[in-house]
Amino acid sequence: MKILHFAPEKCFENEFRKIFGEYLSADLNKPNVDCQEDLTHLSFQSDSFDIVYASHVLEHIKDDEMALAEIKRILKKTGFAILPVPIIGKKTVEYPEANLDEECHVRCPGIDYFEKYKKHFSKVEIYSSKDFNRKYQVYIYEDRKNYSKKLMPLRQQVDGEKHEDFVPICFK
Repeated sequence: MKILHFAPEKCFENEFRKIFGEYLSADLNKPNVDCQEDLTHLSFQSDSFDIVYASHVLEHIKDDEMALAEIKRILKKTGFAILPVPIIGKKTVEYPEANLDEECHVRCPGIDYFEKYKKHFSKVEIYSSKDFNRKYQVYIYEDRKNYSKKLMPLRQQVDGEKHEDFVPICFK
């Protein structure tokens, strides 16, 4: 199996290299990757990867629709993409420009963000923290009701300290 790991995290990179027959890491700006790539204009041939993994990437890309189209294009017919983003609230907030105080996010994704995926992929399965045995649940613990309005003026405030995490799997 051939995987493209975009914006690779070291903790996954080493495991992916062991698991998959062919592993390629890619990023637009990171120097220590196999390929320098812009997710909105990939140089790979169509139908060339079994899996694309890009965790917490799309919230940084202004033209995310083009990125989703490119991901679909490079997936093999039976391929899938794992494309989680940080879900902050119910509704996505698009920013007029990259927010330096949010690691250059161009949007604050809400749970509705995954509707974009459904326009590009034949099937989208979304897994939530609640879908797993309590022992394996992945939650995000942070107090989101006190976001700095000065630094993050458009971000929604959300009550509570425990937030679900979501992992979408997108099938070509």
